Amino acid sequence: MNTETIIFEPSGWVPNNPRLPVLLYRELFADDDPADFKSRFAANGWTGIWTNGVFDYQHYHCGAHEVLGIARGSATLLIGGPGGRALEVAAGDCLVLPAGTGHQNLGCTAEFEVIGAYPKGQHADIQTSAASSEMLAKISSVPLPDTDPVQGSSGFLVEKWR
Repeated sequence: MNTETIIFEPSGWVPNNPRLPVLLYRELFADDDPADFKSRFAANGWTGIWTNGVFDYQHYHCGAHEVLGIARGSATLLIGGPGGRALEVAAGDCLVLPAGTGHQNLGCTAEFEVIGAYPKGQHADIQTSAASSEMLAKISSVPLPDTDPVQGSSGFLVEKWR
């Protein structure tokens, strides 16, 4: 498994997260089985597990960190707002987006499927406009997860976000 961290400065109207990097895990699973991500996220205490894609418009969440496990297919995701970075992702890859991080699907294969989840007690709120001062305060105060959604209590997230 290859891992990477990426810090994004504010970009246009997207605030991103001033202190936490995006985490990118490459090639976690090789068999395109969505159950791999679902069971791993659940076992590590991440909740609200859903299956879908990524919206084709730029958005972010103020009240939650979000994990995106690429279960099937591939896509180009614009992470970090209008001036962010286009990332090529494929089945088996996984992203952890700290609260405030912009994301958008720029194009994907027909079978593209994402398994998403949130730390316990957190829920996504879809934001598509500039953050108010209250929203920025909320982003800064979202609690850190107790566990890494992929590796548990001693994972990459725990190391990089603490």
